[in-house]
Amino acid sequence: MSFKSLGLIPELLKAVNKQGYHTPSPIQEKTIPIILEGRDVLASAQTGTGKTAGFTLPLLQTLDATRKQRHRPIRALILTPTRELAAQVHDNVRDYAQFLDIKSTVIFGGVNAKPQIRTIRGGIDILVATPGRLLDLENQGALSLGRVEILVLDEADRMLDMGFLRDIKKVISLMPKQRQNLLFSATFSKDIKKLAEGILHRPVLVEAEPENSTAQKVEHKTFSVDKADKVEVTIKLIADGNWKQVLIFTRTKHRANRLSEKLVKAGISSAAIHGNKSQGARTKALSGFKSSKIRVLVATDIAARGLDIPLLPHVINFELPNVPEDYVHRIGRTGRAGASGEAISLVDVDERDYLRDIEKLLGEKLPSEIIAGFEPTAKPAGSKPKQRGGNNRNKKRKPRPQNNSNQNSGGQNKNRNRNRRR
Repeated sequence: MSFKSLGLIPELLKAVNKQGYHTPSPIQEKTIPIILEGRDVLASAQTGTGKTAGFTLPLLQTLDATRKQRHRPIRALILTPTRELAAQVHDNVRDYAQFLDIKSTVIFGGVNAKPQIRTIRGGIDILVATPGRLLDLENQGALSLGRVEILVLDEADRMLDMGFLRDIKKVISLMPKQRQNLLFSATFSKDIKKLAEGILHRPVLVEAEPENSTAQKVEHKTFSVDKADKVEVTIKLIADGNWKQVLIFTRTKHRANRLSEKLVKAGISSAAIHGNKSQGARTKALSGFKSSKIRVLVATDIAARGLDIPLLPHVINFELPNVPEDYVHRIGRTGRAGASGEAISLVDVDERDYLRDIEKLLGEKLPSEIIAGFEPTAKPAGSKPKQRGGNNRNKKRKPRPQNNSNQNSGGQNKNRNRNRRR
């Protein structure tokens, strides 16, 4: 199937071809004709399936076909959970609309609102926004949603996770009741279904991938390591593999900063991205990573969704997420658009329950390996250390000033004392 067979106009076909796309993805095949018919859509699509083009292309064609007004009121609203996703969606809108007389802009917090207000007052057809900044500017009287014809909720499940339900309801109350609604979500949770029931009118259900599935071309690996060894193991994997582009996930902002600093000290260019970073710093880090000026991007789960990094080969879970579904979103950054990818997780003894929960969610056991020279020695809290006896493996390891190592050495000293008494 070709994009032309989906009923797209020549201007959009030209833009798609310029972006290097020739064959529509499954989600695009299913959603584009339905949206062009004016139907509401409830779509479940794994990240990296091409869902943004799946709603952007028909949205642009619909707006282009209807009568344009001189002032250009906001006729389509695309709501996203994060600044990064909003910026990327707008980039796509702009790329696909380059041969059409359609104007768009993006608004989000963390930056000066005045340039955003000037652009909106100049007249736009499409607005891409995050909920907070959108409501802020609406409260200031800087924009009106009273002429919106099409609403897109992108990453709707993420917006609910971030506590935006009240904001979403407020935004909806500001728009005309007669409009087309498109809701895209990675999962169909109870909350999403409830939200859809209150927004969508006789929607067409589209599922591009099974719920909570991971990309088929992603190779999963887990390495059992001590927590104290994770930094060294990360450096070894990147250096030995000569990896040029790696996205690493941590659970905390502090850990992201510390790990990035240690990678830089080891001669590996790196930057951290998380909620405490300014929008300018986050944009600069992401741009440097995409252009290969930065080899490693260390991120918290703020980057787990929406980041469009073409052909990203490696993702490392430096720390496993404590919510199993976040594993799917994290590794969804690799293995996209038909490309292969590798997802590596460093699992210490305290994260084994997290791993079991992830495997239960995925319905498969992930392969586990041990790296020579970094064999794990730590035991779960409260467990008695094993008497290793003549285990030669311990002779290879240098003693470390860690609590677990001290406990083990203490157990070995007790064994020596018992031998002397015998």
